[in-house]
Amino acid sequence: MSPKNKAEVLIAGKIYTLSGYESEEYLQKVASYMNNKISEFNKVDGFKRQSKESKNILLDLNIADDYFKAKRQVEVVEEDLELKDKELYDLKHELIAVQIKLENAEKSLEKSVRAEIELQKKIVKLETELNENRKK
Repeated sequence: MSPKNKAEVLIAGKIYTLSGYESEEYLQKVASYMNNKISEFNKVDGFKRQSKESKNILLDLNIADDYFKAKRQVEVVEEDLELKDKELYDLKHELIAVQIKLENAEKSLEKSVRAEIELQKKIVKLETELNENRKK
């Protein structure tokens, strides 16, 4: 297990000490996210008039909304990835089947070419015999 990290962060004008197994950079990023959310809400006139408890609940709900939207996006991406993996699997099998057909066609062509060469040799032999018979 990695060691716990501590980071002093500034959230809503107050300094907090966060600790966790994540990097200090990550902890600062979380604090920055919180500050951005608080800043967003402070721009709304109605928010400023709410009680501290209501502000906290609204902020919590907004963060939970962000979480569930992000989670849904991850699920969509995972579903898409699963679909792409299946398509890739199917394409690989299709490619293998086509390669096998190609190999079989090449073998068949090679066999046909050998047979044609043999037939051409027979034709030359027969023509030679015919010409010799004509000369006699």
